[in-house]
Amino acid sequence: MLETSARLLALLTLLQTRREWSGAELADRLEITTRTVRRDVDKLRELGYPVGATVGVGGGYRLGAGAEMPPLLLDDQEVLAVALGLNEITTGSVADMAEASAGALTKLRQVMPSRLRHRLDSLSTDAVPREQRTSVSAEVLAEIATACHRTERLRFDYRKSNGEESRREVEPYRLVRSGLRWYLIGWDLAREDWRSFRVDRMEPKTPTGPRFTPRELPDGGATGLLTRSLGAVYRKASARVRIHAPLDQVATMVHDEWGTIEAGDEQSCELTLYSTSLSGIARWLHAFDADFTIVDPPALLDECRAVAGHHEKLAARYRRAAGEL
Repeated sequence: MLETSARLLALLTLLQTRREWSGAELADRLEITTRTVRRDVDKLRELGYPVGATVGVGGGYRLGAGAEMPPLLLDDQEVLAVALGLNEITTGSVADMAEASAGALTKLRQVMPSRLRHRLDSLSTDAVPREQRTSVSAEVLAEIATACHRTERLRFDYRKSNGEESRREVEPYRLVRSGLRWYLIGWDLAREDWRSFRVDRMEPKTPTGPRFTPRELPDGGATGLLTRSLGAVYRKASARVRIHAPLDQVATMVHDEWGTIEAGDEQSCELTLYSTSLSGIARWLHAFDADFTIVDPPALLDECRAVAGHHEKLAARYRRAAGEL
């Protein structure tokens, strides 16, 4: 009986890993006869698993979609991956899935072998819930994902970072997550161009629009388009600055995403820095802990004066607290 049960589980595992198997292939993998394969398939059907079969040349067995989810046969690493993923959801960017993920994790732990429960416990850590300002609901994500899958136009109200609101209509293609934020990549019908939209700023409208014929995504696909879009946002402002410190000292502090070293020698080096604003660049310059000269643009000089004035007021505040003023 034990041998038969183990064989049935092995057969079910094979049927889950591939769309279709011939009887001869299953018999070879399980080291049994094709007649035994047929009997085992019948037993799986009696247990409620919808195993379909086709006859003739090219025929075989396949596991169909049933009314109930069959048990997932996972190896040790897959079990841990699923468990850790469920635990991560509780502090993730989807706002209303914590209870569902906790319930699923509890059920998974109940069927885990003790050796895996011990490993999972050893990997468990306390987590501080992340900032929820950019979280989205699972319902909204599912609604957008469904429109992408069905290739149906999506209408939604969209709120920009400055609070401006507008009604948008797009051909939705992909949901992409970057850090804690979810983005929709789509073709904006009014602007006739590819756009990325933060999902937490979207309010989808129903019903969805008509079906559309998918366009070919730009080079790099949806993730490449989002990367370029975000890069443009974070590079709205740029400046050339000479840092009066050796190149070797400065190079380790310059990240490719927000700056490049243009030239340098033993006494100084020239950088091109990027940010969302010139005031952001002015505030960053203190990080080099060295004198600097503004090369371009002249407007950065005013921002540096504003930063200097702020620090003078801050220094005076500290001196008064220390009784020096």
